[in-house]
Amino acid sequence: MNTILLGFAILASGSIGYFISISLVTTSFYKNRANNYLSLSIFLLASLTLLGWFDIEDTVLEFLNNPVLEYLFGVTLFTYFLIQIQHKYLKKSWYKWLYLPFIGSLIIETILYLDTIFNFYNSDFVDLQFHIMDNASFVYNVFLIFWGRKLVKGSHTISEDKKRWLLRLNLFVICIIICWLLSTIEFYVFNSEYATSFLWILLSFLLWWILYYGVFRLQLVVQKDEIHEYLVSKRTNSTQTKKKINETTVSKIISQLYEVMDEEELYKNPLLSRSDLANRLETSERYLSQIINQELNKSVTQFVNEYRIEAAKNLLHNPVFNKYSVEAIGMEAGFKSKSVFYSTFKTSEGLSPGAHRKLQKQS
Repeated sequence: MNTILLGFAILASGSIGYFISISLVTTSFYKNRANNYLSLSIFLLASLTLLGWFDIEDTVLEFLNNPVLEYLFGVTLFTYFLIQIQHKYLKKSWYKWLYLPFIGSLIIETILYLDTIFNFYNSDFVDLQFHIMDNASFVYNVFLIFWGRKLVKGSHTISEDKKRWLLRLNLFVICIIICWLLSTIEFYVFNSEYATSFLWILLSFLLWWILYYGVFRLQLVVQKDEIHEYLVSKRTNSTQTKKKINETTVSKIISQLYEVMDEEELYKNPLLSRSDLANRLETSERYLSQIINQELNKSVTQFVNEYRIEAAKNLLHNPVFNKYSVEAIGMEAGFKSKSVFYSTFKTSEGLSPGAHRKLQKQS
């Protein structure tokens, strides 16, 4: 019963993997050169998961099983890393030679597969060739994955969010390679396959993780960065905020507070704290809270969130940003999570950000 449930889970994960890989190359917003290679890597990973778990012996699919796909997986994922960090290796003439092991294994496997029809070689020779190719693919993948990790860690051309995603993906693949090694040792030494079952579970979990973190969460970061870059290129001073200063400012500290919030957009930092504001204004946290409460009749958090709500509303009203998700707009405005953005916005405006955007489109 457990084996059947595990089989269904792996089948569902493989289907998710195929769905992600197809979506990355067919959806206009996701489609780019880097995601083309990520799509192929995920497709290969899903295929290896399904072919490894389900019995494909004595079928044409056996030809696609280890180690041909393994050689291609390592180099496509390595290429994805290079494109993301915009590495100079992509322009080197020797770079294409990294695909040579895949081409060689494809030729060798074709010849060995024909042996099942014409019986050219004895079975011991065929088994030996498969063992050599399988072990060589393991070494080759380890080399590419650790090389890719070193290049990503040393890169200064990408944001911290993107670097964190690449390093986490790389680490996950390293865990899979370790599990792959343990399953091989277990099979030949103990003649059991517990580690192998765990390997398929780990591969399945990776596909679900890529769906959430690598596709959904990372894409929000990409959208947020695009919104930010557009705003920087079109930046203008806010007359509304300046008017508020002239009408309500009493003390010097409040005037300075408005000034740094307008000019430096401190509210866009989701980790902005009362201590950060106090340090920036060269005052104490207690005095800052007291003066905001006395003169503006609100807390520091309410003051900062009002700026964030106003920034979010401006983005939601602008048709230029209609293609971007509400979550990405909330991130650009300075909210640290979707739930905080939705609850704060609804408390302030009486409706959700999505409903607010829809209402503006209709008006």
